[in-house]
Amino acid sequence: MKAEDFQFPNGNWVRELVKMSLTEDIGTGDATTQVTVADDKIIKTSIVARQPGVLAGLPLLGVLFDLLDPSVTIQTLIPDGGRVVKGSVVAVLNGPARSILTGERIMLNFLQHLSGIATLTAAYVKQVEGTPCKVLDTRKTLPGYRHLAKYAVRCGGGHNHRMGLYDRIMLKDNHWAAADGQVAELVSQGRQQFPGLAIEVEVDTLPQLRQVLGLNVEWIMLDNFSFADTEKAVIMRDEAHSSSLLESSGNVTLETIGSYARAGVDAASVGRLTHSVSALDLGLDMEQ
Repeated sequence: MKAEDFQFPNGNWVRELVKMSLTEDIGTGDATTQVTVADDKIIKTSIVARQPGVLAGLPLLGVLFDLLDPSVTIQTLIPDGGRVVKGSVVAVLNGPARSILTGERIMLNFLQHLSGIATLTAAYVKQVEGTPCKVLDTRKTLPGYRHLAKYAVRCGGGHNHRMGLYDRIMLKDNHWAAADGQVAELVSQGRQQFPGLAIEVEVDTLPQLRQVLGLNVEWIMLDNFSFADTEKAVIMRDEAHSSSLLESSGNVTLETIGSYARAGVDAASVGRLTHSVSALDLGLDMEQ
């Protein structure tokens, strides 16, 4: 996959998010930099990887310095989706020292978080190699970061589940309960009111799966199924000649996703890709 295929989510909201981040950090001014750095000092710095990983978020550098100081030049050496090792130089920045040092923390905050998502996603993707199973993200993202986090998932080789509540109908256990278990009626209403949207139904048991297979929904989520029941679910789907795709969900980990994939599901969704990821260690080094 080429970097341009990841489709960085440009838009006014990205600029506003970066602007809010700068305002939050700088406030009335960067007091330390004003005290320690001459206003005419020009420096050359490099963003360097401190550990192996996969990059995501580099287009944000242009947005950040366009707001902070457009005179800062940025040379990207490794694109989003690219792999780094310890010591890899990711990008080179030239310009006023005050501007680069003021923007350093916000720049690294974005890059480290998003690259952490891409790196973890790549590890999950590696576990399903040789199977048709796709690694999916969820809506468990930091508020305001949804599109960026899902972009980072794509950089790591994963795929996006629904972006929000508006682009897929998802009937989970609470919806079943609210409708007294009349899931067929819910699917029918969904088709009538939102004919352009895919429908996914969550099931907790094999009897529930049997009930849903005849509804011809696009996706069926197997929630917290064992490996054995997942295999049975795939067989049931195939024997029913259903076109529904099966998604494993619930406590899918690096240790378990391979077994779910080999059981024959079409996808596995992983909340931890975005809700509790560790940052990738990146730093800014100044040339002496």
